Amino acid sequence: MNLGLAGKVALVTGASRGIGLATASSFAAEGCHLVISARNAADLEASAEILRKTAASVTAVVADVTVPEEAQRLVEAAVAAQGGIDVLVNNVGGSGGGRRLLESSDEDWRRTLEVNLLQTVRMMRLSAPVMAGRESPAIVNVASISGWTPQLAGSGQYGAAKAALIFDTELWALDLWAQRIRVNTVSPGSILVPGNGWDRYRQAEPAGYDSYVTHGFPMGRLGTAEEVADVIVFLASPRAHWINGRNVPVDGLEQPFAAPGRRPY
Repeated sequence: MNLGLAGKVALVTGASRGIGLATASSFAAEGCHLVISARNAADLEASAEILRKTAASVTAVVADVTVPEEAQRLVEAAVAAQGGIDVLVNNVGGSGGGRRLLESSDEDWRRTLEVNLLQTVRMMRLSAPVMAGRESPAIVNVASISGWTPQLAGSGQYGAAKAALIFDTELWALDLWAQRIRVNTVSPGSILVPGNGWDRYRQAEPAGYDSYVTHGFPMGRLGTAEEVADVIVFLASPRAHWINGRNVPVDGLEQPFAAPGRRPY
């Protein structure tokens, strides 16, 4: 299917690995110009070299989007290098602190809200003015099924931040429709990426991992970054022009009863 993305400029944050890199790769395959960002310069440049094999062009910007000045610099660099932004994918996320609520600190909550919610709001606020007037502009925010399934949340602060992001995305969709900018959320379930928590758990406790996968997933496996990326790219495309303000789970029907209390890693 031709998604109608060829020649468009896609900005993907957290694009040096995992879902972010897979998403950038999918945009590259559609003929997009890319602006990618991450905090680690070496990892980002290595990913940019991979993407340059298929993308129309690639601009790599080292930036920490939780820092307002760096987020602004990223958007300005995208406009300077590519002439504007058609698609914004807010992929940066993560959790700080322990899983038990009584042990979580104010700083755990502050940092988790900043990295999952506040930086996303900041990136949308900065990007929307330069996206307005483009043809079929779209924003996709990466949340998590943790946002509505406490049994699967890695921590209370992480689940709360993702729930807020899902809620806030719909409000942004309503506000930005005057500029004809669509805003949607994709919520991955458990995704296996080399080096991530699931991969470490699989290597450290293979029996526990196999049990969780067998009982927690009808398909008998975890998802892949590429499967999430495909949904993100479709939602960002003109083919999805009648999907707005929605949250799309990409979780293989993961079952919360398989992880009483918390995920196993």
